[in-house]
Amino acid sequence: MMTRPSLRTRILYWLGGYALLLTAAVFLHGVLVNEYAERLVWKSLLRSELDHVLERSAEDPAFRWNDTDNLKLYGPGEEAAVPPELAALPPGLVDEIVVQGREQVVLVRQVGDKRYVLSLDITEMEQEERRLSAFILASTLLLVIAMGAVAAWGLGRALKPLSAMAADIARLKPDRGQQRIAVDEKAGSELTVIAGALNDYLARHDRFVERERIFIDSASHELRTPIAVIAGAAELALEQPDLPVSARGQIQRVHRTARDVEQLISLLLVLARDPARLSRNADDVALDELLPEIIEDHRYLTKGKRLTLVADALPPCVISAPLAIIQAAIGNLLRNAIENSDQGEIRISLSADATVTIADPGHGMTPDEISRIYAQIARGGGRGREGGGIGMELLGRLCEHLGWQLHIRSVPGSGTISTLKFSA
Repeated sequence: MMTRPSLRTRILYWLGGYALLLTAAVFLHGVLVNEYAERLVWKSLLRSELDHVLERSAEDPAFRWNDTDNLKLYGPGEEAAVPPELAALPPGLVDEIVVQGREQVVLVRQVGDKRYVLSLDITEMEQEERRLSAFILASTLLLVIAMGAVAAWGLGRALKPLSAMAADIARLKPDRGQQRIAVDEKAGSELTVIAGALNDYLARHDRFVERERIFIDSASHELRTPIAVIAGAAELALEQPDLPVSARGQIQRVHRTARDVEQLISLLLVLARDPARLSRNADDVALDELLPEIIEDHRYLTKGKRLTLVADALPPCVISAPLAIIQAAIGNLLRNAIENSDQGEIRISLSADATVTIADPGHGMTPDEISRIYAQIARGGGRGREGGGIGMELLGRLCEHLGWQLHIRSVPGSGTISTLKFSA
C-alpha cells in the first residue's frame, strides 16, 4: 500500500519548489540585467575613448595613440596588423570576441574611407565575473537550504498539535464511553474548531450507545420472564408420565428452543455492557469440568447419525467470564460441528492456554464460504444459521467484545476445525 505524504512534507515540497523557481528567476534576471548593463558600459567607454582619439587627431595631425596592455587601436594604414577575427567585423560594438585565447570587446567605426577598430581585453574581468556569479549562485542555494531547514522546523512546530490530535484520535476505543479530545493551549483556532466538532460527535455517540444499551438491557430483562415461564411449563409437561410420545417430542423441542433463547438474551446482555464491568462480575469457570457437561448436553443432536463425540485429555484450566456466555459460545461451535457432519468422530480438545478446539469430519467449507462468515462477523450482521444456536455473527461479535479469538480452518470434504481462545 502506497504511503501518502504528510501535510508537512507537501508544504515543504511546495515551498522548496517556489524557492528554487524564485532563485532561478532572480539569477536569470540578474544575468540578463548584468549583460545589458555591461554592454552599455563597454559601449560608452569605447565610444568616449575613440571620440577622444579622433578629436586629438583632428587638432594635432602628429598625435599618435599608444596601446596599453588591455586597450589597442587599429587605425588607417594598419589594416595588416588587424587580427583576422576583427578584420571582418561590421561597424558597431561586438562583445565576447576571442582573439588568441583572450576575450575582447570591440568597437568598429567607419569614418569616411577610414576604418577604426578599438579592442579592449576583458579576459580577467570576465573570469572575475564568472567567479562572482558562481559565488552568488552557491550562496543563494545555501540560503535556500537554510530557509528550508528553518521552514521545516517551523512547520514541525506548527503541525505538532495536529499530529498530537491525530494520535489522540487513533487511541480512541469504540467500546469506551466518555472519551474526549484535548487541545493544547498553543493550538490554532482551526484545531480548536475541529476538536470541538469531534468532541460533540463523541458526546452524541455516547448518548446513542447508552440509549442502545438501555434498550437492549430493558428488552432482554423483559423477555426473560416469558421465556422462563415457557421453559418451566415445558419442564413440567415433560414430567407428566401419561404424556403422548408425539407430544413429548414437540415439548422437548419447545424446551430446547426456550433454552437457546435464554442464551441469546444472556449474550445480548453481555454485548450491552462494558467489558470492564463484565470482568468485575465474571465467574471463575473451570473449562476442564465444563466441557464434559456441554458435550453431554449436545449429545442428543447426534441421534440418527453415525457420529460420536470424543473429548481428549482435558488439562486443568480456569478462566474468568460469565458462565452462560461460555456455555453458549462453546455450545454453538459444537452444534455447528454436529449439524454439518454425518458420520465419524468430532474431537473436542482443550489446551492449557484456554483454547478450545473442535474438529469435525463434516463437509467442510471453501475459502470463499469462510471469508463470507468472517465478513458477516465484521459487519456485525447478516443471515444467521439455520437451526438452533446463537449464530456465527453474534458469536463473532461476542468474541470481539470480550477480547476472545475465533478462528475457522476448513477444507471442502475434509471437515472443519474451529478454535476459540479465551482471554486470560
